[in-house]
This record gives sequence, structure tokens and C-alpha cells, in this order.
Amino acid sequence: MKRPILIHPDPRLKKHCAAVPDLSDDLRQLADDMLETMYDAPGIGLAAPQVGVLDRLIVLDCAKEKDETPRPLIMFNPEVIETSDELSTYEEGCLSIPEQFAEVERPADVTVQWVDRDGNVQRETFADLWATCVQHEIDHLDGKLFIDYLKPMKRQMITRKMQKLKRERTRA
Repeated sequence: MKRPILIHPDPRLKKHCAAVPDLSDDLRQLADDMLETMYDAPGIGLAAPQVGVLDRLIVLDCAKEKDETPRPLIMFNPEVIETSDELSTYEEGCLSIPEQFAEVERPADVTVQWVDRDGNVQRETFADLWATCVQHEIDHLDGKLFIDYLKPMKRQMITRKMQKLKRERTRA
């Protein structure tokens, strides 16, 4: 089931999310709903607070090319356990900040540990777009948005645009 995506500014997007103590059928359903919502948006990542749930859960799939096989990942309690010294810059966007993009510099490679939907601990090193995306989504779990990396003036400009968008959507 597709879920509505919260638009910035929303206080739930700035909250720190609680660890998931154990997996339930409801949490697995939430993960499935989040994947459906992400693909429909369309996006390459989505964090639980973006659908109003303050649990440490993210989904992502950065396989974007036409000939690439989809690779949906569901991560409960993801954490970055290692980062490269090398940095990379990607133009980031966010489903909670529609149609706004900015370059953000992050570690080029990250090793992440998480619990999959079956309760197994997984660990993988991500690079390129995957590394950027997983860091972006984990930031959401800590109440941090990609615009928090920007200079104050640019951040305020984007926030004002989102406030206007929310007003327009409310009137519609």
C-alpha cells in the first residue's frame, strides 16, 4: 500500500528514530509499503520518518539503468560502521523536498551493517550512488536532511519553497 510522503518542513522529519527492537509482521509490511511508495514516487531511497513512522528503517534501490536488475534493499537499524577518507560529491534530491537538488559531499565509500527483513545481520560496502543514497537515508533516521549540509541562505530558500508548495497543496 502506498503511503503519503511528508513534505519539509514537518517536525517528524527532524526527529531521531528509535531502534527497532525486533521484527514484526507490521514492520515487514511497513517495509513493503515503503518500497512500493518509493518506486511509485519515483525515488531511489525512502526512510520511515518520511512516511511518519519514527523507526530506524530505510529502503533503497539505486539500480536505475534500463538494463539493470532491480535490487531493493530493506534495512532495519542500519548503521555506518566504516567510511573512506576519499570524498565524492553528488547532486542530491529528496522525496520530502520535491524538485529541489543540491550538491552534497560525503564519504565515497561506506560499510553499513543492518538487519534484513528475515532478521539476519548483513554487512556490505557501498560505493558511488549507493554510498550517497544509504548515507542520505540513514541521515533521515537521525533527523538530518540533505539541505542541512547547505549554506544557510540556500537552505532557507529551499525551506520557503517547500512551505509555499505545502500551502498550494492544502488549497488544492
